[in-house]
Amino acid sequence: MKIVYYVHGTTTDNASHKCSGWRNAQLNELGKEQAINLGKNTPYSFDVLYTSDLDRAIETAHLAFSSFQSIEDSRLRECNYGDLDGEDKKLVVFEDHIQEPFPKGESLKDVEKRMREFLKELEKKHPNQTIGIIAHRAPQLALEVISKNISWEEANKGDWRKTGNWQPGWVYEIHL
Repeated sequence: MKIVYYVHGTTTDNASHKCSGWRNAQLNELGKEQAINLGKNTPYSFDVLYTSDLDRAIETAHLAFSSFQSIEDSRLRECNYGDLDGEDKKLVVFEDHIQEPFPKGESLKDVEKRMREFLKELEKKHPNQTIGIIAHRAPQLALEVISKNISWEEANKGDWRKTGNWQPGWVYEIHL
C-alpha cells in the first residue's frame, strides 16, 4: 500500500508556541496560505483522501484538495498530550513519552497502535490504491516507525521538524 502523507498548515497555537494535541486549533492566515500552496505544488497524486477529525487537518484538506471528499478518522489525530494540550510546546518532549503516556494522555506507542489498526483497515478497503492522508506529527512519526521498521528514537531524531526538511508530501510504502 502506498501512502502520501501531508501535514496540516500552521495554526494559531503553532504561531503562539503552544501545543495543540487534541485541541481544535484553527489554521491562521499563514496556515491557510500553506494549504492552498500545498494543493498547487504537491508532486503527488492519490486515489482517496483521509484526514484527522481535528479542524486544522480538515481545513487543510478543503483548501488544498477541494476536488476530493475527505474521509475523517479519529485514529489520525495528534498524540493526546492530556494535561499539556494548549500549554507551551517546549513541555511536549516526544522522547520522554514513547512508552510513558503524557499526563492524562497517550504515549507514542499508543499512537502507533491506532495507526497500525488504521493501516490494516485501509489495506482491506483500498487495495492497490494510493491513499492521501492529512494529519499531524505523531501519526507521521508512527508511519516512519511502521514503514521503515525503525525505533521511535530513530524516528524522533530524523523528524523533519528538527532537521528543517519539510516537503510537500512524504511517500510511504506499507507492508503489513
